[in-house]
Amino acid sequence: MKISTKGRYGLTIMMELAARYGEGPTSLKSIAEKNSLSEHYLEQLIAPLRNGGLVKSIRGAYGGYILSRDPDTVTAGEIIRVLEGPISVVDFAEEDDPAKRDLWKKIRDAIADVIDSTTLGDLIAYRDKGEPDNYMFYI
Repeated sequence: MKISTKGRYGLTIMMELAARYGEGPTSLKSIAEKNSLSEHYLEQLIAPLRNGGLVKSIRGAYGGYILSRDPDTVTAGEIIRVLEGPISVVDFAEEDDPAKRDLWKKIRDAIADVIDSTTLGDLIAYRDKGEPDNYMFYI
């Protein structure tokens, strides 16, 4: 499974909002500028996050977005599923071999365990330890 830019940039948005949790709304423009991302693309990602109940929009001159819940209660799994859909390595229904089907399920479940047990609070705490913001990983 490979997480697309939707999932990666969506996680970036959510981590930025988590880092500013309780400080008021944050604009997508500021997130885009800080992370050298397209503001237009972030605008496309924020709608499903809002519809999924993960963020709230605040209108007005000093408006922007805030997390709808405490960062310690929002998991990476929730964010990725809202933006990417269900976690899947392969389509199990097409697999004839029971041994391989079981392997794919175990891989899917292991990925789900990791992303469902990692909160935004965990991610921003890791970042705050001095780790670079731009490390890359592949699933």
